[in-house]
Amino acid sequence: MKRLIKWLVVVLVVAVAAVFIWGYAPDTDAAAMETKYSSSASRFADLEPGLRVHYRDEGKRDGRVLVLIHGSNASLHTWEPWVQILGKEYRIISMDLPGHGLTGQNPSGTYDSATYVEVVDRLLTRLNVTNAVIGGNSMGGGVTWMYTLTHPEKVEAMLLVDASGQPSAKSGNIPIGFRLMRMPVIKEAARFIAPRSIFEASVKTSMSVQSKIDAKLIDRYWELNRYPGNREATMKRFANVQNMRAGNAEKLATIKVPTMIMWGEEDNLIPVSAARWFADALPQAKLIIYPGVGHIPMEEIPEKSAADVKNWLDGLPPPAA
Repeated sequence: MKRLIKWLVVVLVVAVAAVFIWGYAPDTDAAAMETKYSSSASRFADLEPGLRVHYRDEGKRDGRVLVLIHGSNASLHTWEPWVQILGKEYRIISMDLPGHGLTGQNPSGTYDSATYVEVVDRLLTRLNVTNAVIGGNSMGGGVTWMYTLTHPEKVEAMLLVDASGQPSAKSGNIPIGFRLMRMPVIKEAARFIAPRSIFEASVKTSMSVQSKIDAKLIDRYWELNRYPGNREATMKRFANVQNMRAGNAEKLATIKVPTMIMWGEEDNLIPVSAARWFADALPQAKLIIYPGVGHIPMEEIPEKSAADVKNWLDGLPPPAA
């Protein structure tokens, strides 16, 4: 019996060592990441001691303001295809929320919807933006409708792209990275173990248009998720999912600004049924569903989705003075 226990311990130690050798990935170097993933448009706003938010303010300076908010475990880079297309006519502000991209950790340690709404508002106040079209993807879509409910006087129109919020939404083939972060024991290993293959598998599950996936895109998700402070933030966010507020149809119905709902029909993370739930809650909204597209339309079909946004924006009343 003692010999059996000894061998089991040896096997366990070897297995753990093998897992670490296979997937050990330390935090990336902050300076190296800022060199690699910032651009000439990148700026950093110190909103409070320790909270340094990476943002970009691009496009036509006197154009209508479009604020874009990324989803969970993404970054402002997800909007780059739209910025290239829509920036010719609109002023586009994008940002890395705390715990994402080049922003890194929040000194308060909070990463819930209310915190993100406050960060967005503080950045827009810093930039003297008092009226804008607010849009977001996935978790960022949830932040978008929460921002609109919280600051209705500052929102001219609302854009929801595969947005979070439906209380009873049932995910389909959830990306493996998201599944692992919901496992109590395994998620602790994410502090040290983050094989690139898991990020590749997660991206391929999230995006149905596989031709848009390349090594550069996968590296971006893999490396920025290991930016100092981001993994700890992800663990806290997934441990407190109840703080990522679910929508309420009655409250959403109080939103009176023009709304566009865009959704990939093959979204594995937030099913297309959620798009119809939002459309029912927001009867004044326009709904577009894209066949053959997954969770990230702005990266999967940038030309088509950007064209639809432009057509919608062109039909809005002129922006407030």
